[in-house]
Amino acid sequence: MSAWTADELAAIDATDELRIAARRADGTLRRPVTVWVVRYGDDLYVRSARGRDGAWFRAVDASHEAQVTADGVNRDVTCTDEPGPAMNDEIDTAFHAKYGGRYPAEFVVPMVAAEARAATLRLVPADQE
Repeated sequence: MSAWTADELAAIDATDELRIAARRADGTLRRPVTVWVVRYGDDLYVRSARGRDGAWFRAVDASHEAQVTADGVNRDVTCTDEPGPAMNDEIDTAFHAKYGGRYPAEFVVPMVAAEARAATLRLVPADQE
């Protein structure tokens, strides 16, 4: 069983953007897309600002497999479904804390809107059981 290492979590937490590439059924990767990522405890979460209709989200949601890259970290991940409402509140807080002071509200507010909350994925290292 493998989880995010402390160094991986710190590196991803410190960066603003993560690149995520959905894995196709044949194992190849789609073109990576840049998204925001937040850490909550020892878990990492991403959201689609366009909700479940976002192209990258639909691709990842179809396979639940992707590869993420950020600040020297490159891992295959399994993307689990969105958390419940209480956890989504915590993730909202993490988005506000990480991005709210550095980006205009017009970029942050969509990330905590209902559509984005419904398109929240937890990134789990693929080799974690």
